[in-house]
Amino acid sequence: MDYDREYFSGKTAVVTGAASGIGLALVEELLISAAEKVVMADINQANLTEHEAKLNAQYGGRVKGIPCNVTVEEDVKRLISQSTAFFDGKLDLLFNNAGAGFAGWFADMTDADWKAAFDLNFYSALYGMRAALPIMKKQGGGQIINTISGIAFMPMAMQSRYAATKAALNALSVALRSEYWDDNIKISSATPGTTATNIFAAGGHTAPDFAQSPQQSASRILNGVVNNDRIIFGDDGDVSGGMYGTHPESQKGNDEYLLRVARERREGKVAF
Repeated sequence: MDYDREYFSGKTAVVTGAASGIGLALVEELLISAAEKVVMADINQANLTEHEAKLNAQYGGRVKGIPCNVTVEEDVKRLISQSTAFFDGKLDLLFNNAGAGFAGWFADMTDADWKAAFDLNFYSALYGMRAALPIMKKQGGGQIINTISGIAFMPMAMQSRYAATKAALNALSVALRSEYWDDNIKISSATPGTTATNIFAAGGHTAPDFAQSPQQSASRILNGVVNNDRIIFGDDGDVSGGMYGTHPESQKGNDEYLLRVARERREGKVAF
């Protein structure tokens, strides 16, 4: 998808979960779009070091890789502090992108399983916003994009943790959007769409044939950033899920569809 690259020219950005997949694609797209400087944050030190070096060689030292465990608030505070220093005090964009799929059947999950999912998929973004919002408010504005999932609107069997964490993050994002609107801080949720990333391999599957590339997802997300969309939908399937997932006239069809998916997944099939 084409988008207004000029919007990102001269801006600074922090991207979490940036050493692979959609996070890495976001970093690359921002650099192509003449972002002034970009911080890549990730827990995978090897990938972070590799891509930081490659991108700096290509884009002239405009990238800084910062290892960060986003489930630890002090780590996130340090990330934002070090990023702001690298940016000479200016923080324009924060992409809270780090997350995981957390598949599994509800009956098999412990409290520790639920805590791990919320720590990564919900609290990491909360920590990021908590650290970034005072800086953005003081400087007169900024923009925060929290990666959710289309599953927030169409929760599926075997993905209760994933759906719950992403629905919670979406609710937080759109609530804060109005709280900070008059401070010129734009807050959006962004679904990545069905994208061929490591999230499938982590669940022991391959991406479906209809999955888009990380670059396609990143371009669609950045187009929504330019437009300041309340919820940025990463592909047309997510648009449909957002429109009809809770529509009263769609309830019967949704039940039929989701029951089919549940039964096929119980049989060990990859079902969508």
